[in-house]
Amino acid sequence: MSSLYIHIPFCKQACHYCDFHFSTSLKYKDDLVKAICKELILRKEELPHDVENIYFGGGTPSLLSEEELNLIFKTIYDSYTVVKHPEITLEANPDDLDLKYLKMLSRTRVNRLSIGIQSFFEEDLKLMNRAHNAEEAETSILLAKQFFDNISIDLIYGIPDMSEERWKANLAKALELEVPHISSYALTVEPNTALKHFIDKEIIPPVDDDLAKKHFDILVETMQNEGFENYEFSNFGKSGYYSKNNTAYWTGKYYLGIGPSAHSFVNRTRSWNVNNNPKYIKAIGAGELPADHEQLSTTDRYNEYIMTRLRTIWGVDVKVVEKEFGLNYAAYLMDHIQQFQQQGLLKLEGDVLKVTGDGKFLSDGIASELFMLNLK
Repeated sequence: MSSLYIHIPFCKQACHYCDFHFSTSLKYKDDLVKAICKELILRKEELPHDVENIYFGGGTPSLLSEEELNLIFKTIYDSYTVVKHPEITLEANPDDLDLKYLKMLSRTRVNRLSIGIQSFFEEDLKLMNRAHNAEEAETSILLAKQFFDNISIDLIYGIPDMSEERWKANLAKALELEVPHISSYALTVEPNTALKHFIDKEIIPPVDDDLAKKHFDILVETMQNEGFENYEFSNFGKSGYYSKNNTAYWTGKYYLGIGPSAHSFVNRTRSWNVNNNPKYIKAIGAGELPADHEQLSTTDRYNEYIMTRLRTIWGVDVKVVEKEFGLNYAAYLMDHIQQFQQQGLLKLEGDVLKVTGDGKFLSDGIASELFMLNLK
């Protein structure tokens, strides 16, 4: 099975931490939607499997109208073979989710919402320059539950000056609202963002890695106590509510990224579209695909397998490493895991390598130490 990702590169305002591709001007929105539909048609032969999930990300996909959504859906269903009951997710900002918009969404093919809450506290939302307020954060979920069962929310931890008590209160509110899936990320400082500027100018305190680790430990313990499975480092779901989109990324399934800056992975090749709206629209209008490509070597694929699978509950299967990449890679892996086993950060369950509870927060760093750097 394969996935479709649709990137909607528009936002009402810029969050201080965000380095994704977006524009706060809606000037090109009509042309962009038409270009997305044309790209879908141009690339309809690329996916070798049926589409099992469709994900609208951004940016802010909840800026799309019913007509725009239905135009994209018609193009997808005319051009691709979609399974009978696909998961179709739309990312939404709380301030967009009023009763009128939710009723509209319920008439479309969208059957899952991912709501960008980030925090239920006003001081956090102001620091991040979110477009919604604390009241809208809670109200959007209550309203959404009238129309959708499958709801995920995003929460951010490690925010400067966020106490452990406030983080626990954030989680308590999410649990009180009974959402079945939570994606939670540490606040990171990306180059060329307002957050980086404010920290450099000492307007905002720096991000504290030790605090983020404490918040993460609280997150894992709280979610597991409430029956959530931490199926991927940043994702927690009740049984039956794992994100098919997230799972596809972390288990190496093919996905096609449509729209400016969108990434794709098909047949051992990664590609990424130009991150400029006018250039994207112009190229697609001329029937050209404005994308760069990278053919993955065996070493690239091994490294990606280690990085992605070590973040998940499914872990790294040593037999798969041996079969897919060769004996040299399996031997290299087994040799390099020993130090982490001795430190109690990795464990072998049969032929499957997993991070321990102590190793979970360090999983990306551990994976990088297991990368192969010289074999091709």
